[in-house]
Amino acid sequence: MDMSPDLILTFADRIGVFVFAVSGGIAAVRKDMDLFGVITLAFLPAVGGGTLRDLILDAPVFWLEDTLSLWLAMAGGLAAFFFANALEGFKPLRWADAVGLALFAVTGAAKAADLGHDYLIILIMGVMTASAGGLIRDVVANRDPLLLKEDIYATAGLLGAMVFAALIYFNVNESIAFAAGFAAAFTLRALAIIFKLSLPKARL
Repeated sequence: MDMSPDLILTFADRIGVFVFAVSGGIAAVRKDMDLFGVITLAFLPAVGGGTLRDLILDAPVFWLEDTLSLWLAMAGGLAAFFFANALEGFKPLRWADAVGLALFAVTGAAKAADLGHDYLIILIMGVMTASAGGLIRDVVANRDPLLLKEDIYATAGLLGAMVFAALIYFNVNESIAFAAGFAAAFTLRALAIIFKLSLPKARL
């Protein structure tokens, strides 16, 4: 049975909320925060980018209508708090963040596309949804923001949004476009993590 684009979008948003919440929770555990601090920091990347996206697009903020997202964010924080040692063994922060980045880049782009916005707005919303929450998380945790420290971070989100938007423009099925955009963003971010890739920097 084929899943409708709206169902895919909702499902992916929820997965992204959970994995971003885990990344925020683990960042809080590393900073020796208490349970409240862990859950608070879990919420920031989980809903921060999507909230900003919806406010700018003048759309209903997604977690007001989908309170399951809030429960998933809390679950991600609790998972990080109680299973931090086990998760730490799998080096989860960057990988959970990479999955969330790829999912949110495409869900942000898809939401802008569904609202009828043009190509540039679709790209901006994709990057914003993917990276804004992580930026807020890192600032609150007093960490060097991955967005600024890791060159191929927002760039990976941009690639995912570009692939999705390009396929939609050529009338490719939205489910296929979503999968391709996610794969592109995650692959680029994974390659950057594994091979420590970065963009060129200016030399003084």
